[in-house]
Amino acid sequence: MNATSKRVVTFLGVILWASMALHSPSTAQTTRGADVAVVVNSETPVTDLSLSEVRKVLLGERQYWNSKLPVVLLIRAPAARERDVVLRVIYQMSEAQFKQYWVAKIFRAEAASPPRIVYSNDMQYELLTALPGSIAFVDSRNIRPGVKVLRVDGHMPGEKDYPLR
Repeated sequence: MNATSKRVVTFLGVILWASMALHSPSTAQTTRGADVAVVVNSETPVTDLSLSEVRKVLLGERQYWNSKLPVVLLIRAPAARERDVVLRVIYQMSEAQFKQYWVAKIFRAEAASPPRIVYSNDMQYELLTALPGSIAFVDSRNIRPGVKVLRVDGHMPGEKDYPLR
């Protein structure tokens, strides 16, 4: 398979990925929960990010933690409250805009793949602990050992000025 064929296959995969949940209902307006924690693989060399740095990571503008460690984006499937918070606060996009953003980014070859979709907390933690450089967003009531919780704008989940609610 030549490079053009691979790009077309990748693009078609992204279109399929984008269409899977385009019409999924949002729960952000009806469910209020705890803060959404930014968590990374324990080996990731970062402990504190500004909200704008978190946004750059999620937009694929920052693709490496350091020269040898790529960022691996993990995001919950549509209808998860954590996803709704991430879309509203960090991406500042609707579900449709998010899907369109990643389709365009892949098409322009600015990223090799969209964020990996995780369907449960268990799946998310398995990937977080297995994939160096991975970053995810979890309900702060569900934080488990083996991952590193990041400060955002100098605040931890549960603190007064923590931005991801």
